[in-house]
Amino acid sequence: MKTANLASAACLTLGAAGLAFAAPAAAGEAFVGVYKHDVTFIGKAVGLGAAGREDGYDVHLGYRTDKIESLGWLGKPQAHAMVSINSENTSNFAAAGLNWKIDFGQPGGFYLRPGMGLAYTDGKAKLPPANAPNISDEERARRTYLYYHRIEFGSRVLFEPELALGYQVSDRVSVELSYTHLSNGQIFHQGKNQGLDDAGVRLVYAF
Repeated sequence: MKTANLASAACLTLGAAGLAFAAPAAAGEAFVGVYKHDVTFIGKAVGLGAAGREDGYDVHLGYRTDKIESLGWLGKPQAHAMVSINSENTSNFAAAGLNWKIDFGQPGGFYLRPGMGLAYTDGKAKLPPANAPNISDEERARRTYLYYHRIEFGSRVLFEPELALGYQVSDRVSVELSYTHLSNGQIFHQGKNQGLDDAGVRLVYAF
């Protein structure tokens, strides 16, 4: 089942993230977000090629470490790991990577949070061609439906760039307008690279 596949992928991704989290023990922060799945306006604006084929909403659940002091040469990033669950059970994914909180002036107000990671999706990686010879009408119809209603990622392993605009509400609570993109970058796969754009809002709680 897809849920089992995602659970396995999440465990592997979170395990890999644990290696990045091997910094001095720190409380970190948790976040939860609600996103519109497969939006197209951002990808069209920046040329990342969002597909606009899938529907529904995504719930993002994740965790970030405190700043990793040992990575001062890299700007002391935070490490993150998260799982995204789609309401239509299409392209779920798990991701892990690094992100940077950049305050506008003094800490405690608005900030930017760019990030980059790797993701694993249970979405479609290689859709079969609908114009293949010697297939039944039923199979051709099934493939045509998939072509118009599912994202062709090209690879299950993907890059996960993200960007958020946040506001520090209190010492423990922040809110963020967030954008997450998935793409093979023509590195994990040569060919189709439709990608996924998620846009939404998340609530962050620091421990």
